[in-house]
Amino acid sequence: MKIHTLPGYIQHIYLVEEDNKLLLLDGCSRADVDKVCAYITQTLGRPLSDLVLVVVTHMHPDHAGGAIRLRERTGAQVAAHPKAPHWYSGVTGRVAHSIDLLLTLWVASRIGKPKMPVWYNPVLTPDLLLQDGQRLPGFANWQIMYTPGHTNHDLSVVHVPSQQAYIADVLVKVKGELVPPYPLCHPNQYRDSLTKLAQSQIDTFFCAHVEPTKKDDIDFEHVIENAPRKPKNHWHSSKNRIKKKLFGLTREH
Repeated sequence: MKIHTLPGYIQHIYLVEEDNKLLLLDGCSRADVDKVCAYITQTLGRPLSDLVLVVVTHMHPDHAGGAIRLRERTGAQVAAHPKAPHWYSGVTGRVAHSIDLLLTLWVASRIGKPKMPVWYNPVLTPDLLLQDGQRLPGFANWQIMYTPGHTNHDLSVVHVPSQQAYIADVLVKVKGELVPPYPLCHPNQYRDSLTKLAQSQIDTFFCAHVEPTKKDDIDFEHVIENAPRKPKNHWHSSKNRIKKKLFGLTREH
């Protein structure tokens, strides 16, 4: 098994080469599709049909945006948690999707990337649904770990023999410190997920926005203790701003 790391639009892309097949550990962004395909054909010298499975760890633009387009170009199956297709459902879901697309472009601009097309269908149509503890079809050494908190459907993918895991956005880095991601929609579930990871046999963690990190270098207790107790997402942030504004006006009067 070999893990290839590609620099994505705003995140790291991890492409696994194993038993003459390729596995993509996340659906990346729409802006990354050409790069992934070129890497397979030009760098690895393999046909696109060798990509047989794309995991979508959660529905945000840099993790799901390229999945369906990659399926169309390679024939790979797309796998996700059963809750993933419903994440952006309804009017509020569509608004959240639009906000997340804008946040993707904002992050790209902050790191000096040009503006790229990032829109993708907010309703995912996976070929496979993955549950906690399930082995990946066609990749028996890889096991799913359900790690919600960032969303209600976050998946981590564990390579059991080598004790390595891709945990997507479970941890991010701000000013050199590992911290919870934004948004954090389910803080209690997030703490449970961190505890599960801390108590696991995993030795090395691969993240979407952090370099590979050894378990001994992660102070899980510190992250858990300092994680928000209430949800932090677009809706709660907006409501808090409104409350502060109204409270300020009330005090003035």
